[in-house]
Amino acid sequence: MKPGRAALSLLLLAPLAVRAVEPISLGLALAGVLTGCIYPRLYCLFTECCGQKQSLSREVLQKDLDSKLFGQHLAKKVILNAVSGFISNPKPKKPLTLSLHGWTGTGKNFVSKIIAENIYEGGLNSDYVHLFVATLHFPHASNITLYKDQLQLWIRGNVSACARSIFIFDEMDKMHAGLIDAIKPFLDYYDNLDRVSYQKAIFIFLSNAGAERITDVALEFWRRGKQREEIQLRDMEHALSVSAFNNKNSGFWHSSLIDRNLIDYFVPFLPLEYKHLKMCIRVEMESRGYEVDEDIVTRVAEEMTFFPKEERVFSDKGCKTVYTKLDYYYDD
Repeated sequence: MKPGRAALSLLLLAPLAVRAVEPISLGLALAGVLTGCIYPRLYCLFTECCGQKQSLSREVLQKDLDSKLFGQHLAKKVILNAVSGFISNPKPKKPLTLSLHGWTGTGKNFVSKIIAENIYEGGLNSDYVHLFVATLHFPHASNITLYKDQLQLWIRGNVSACARSIFIFDEMDKMHAGLIDAIKPFLDYYDNLDRVSYQKAIFIFLSNAGAERITDVALEFWRRGKQREEIQLRDMEHALSVSAFNNKNSGFWHSSLIDRNLIDYFVPFLPLEYKHLKMCIRVEMESRGYEVDEDIVTRVAEEMTFFPKEERVFSDKGCKTVYTKLDYYYDD
C-alpha cells in the first residue's frame, strides 16, 4: 500500500478505533506512517521504527533461550528454527503463527518476551508488539460481534503501519469460542487483502489447553525411566491440535485456524521439575544483582508444591511464584 493511502485508511478508521478499548494507539500508528514515510532515516534516529533491527541474530536468540528458558528442549528448538527461518525469509508465503501450550509458569509468556526483544529494541513495550489478554480485552460473550470488528480493525491498522507487527493473544483457553476466527483471513496464504500484505506479521497464541496431555506424556517418560529430553515433538503435537480444537472451553474450539491448518507450530511446554525451579531462582538472583546463595535457592525451591501427590515430580506453578517467594528473603 502506498504511504498516502495507508495514512488515509487509518484516518478513515479512526472514528471507530477511538471507541475500542484495546491495546494500541491508532495515533501512534498514524504518526509512524506519516512521519516515517516523510523522513524515514531522520525519524528513526530518535525513535523506534518498524523493522528497525535489519536482521535477527540466530546466535543471540539461541543464547537467550539457553540462558533464560529451562526444561523446554522442544520449545527451544521449534522457536529458534521457526522464528529465525521466518525473519530471514524475504518473501514468506504467510504470517508466522505459533501456538504455545502448557501449564502456568512453564515459560510461554517468557518466550513471547524473548521473541519480541530479539526483533524490536522495545520488546513487549514496542509500538509494533501488541498484546491481547482474553479476560481483559474480550470479557463479555454478548459483545463477540463488536470484538471481531475491533480485532480486525486493530490488526489491519497496525499491519498497514508496520508489516513486521507482532500480535500476542494470551489466555486463549479463556477466549470466547468463535472470536479468534475473525483473524482467519489475515493468517491465510494471500499476497494481500485490500492492498495490505500480512505475510511478514507474527501471531503468537498462549494457552493452557492441552496441558493435561503434555503432562501425561512427560509423566509416562519419567515412570519408564526415560529422560525428558527424549520426548519428541511428534509425541504430542498432533494431540495438542486435536485437544485445542475439541475443547469447548478453548478459544480454538472448532476454529477454522486449526481446521484450515493455519497454525504453523503447536509448541508444548513441559511441566517443570525441582531442578528447573532452582535454575529459575539462580537466574532471578543474578538479575537482581545478588550473589547466588545456594541455601536460599534450596529453601525457596522446597517451599513449592509438586504433583502428582505420590511422586511429587512436577511443580504445579512452574517458576511463576518463585520470584515473589524470593522477595521474602531479600525484603529490607
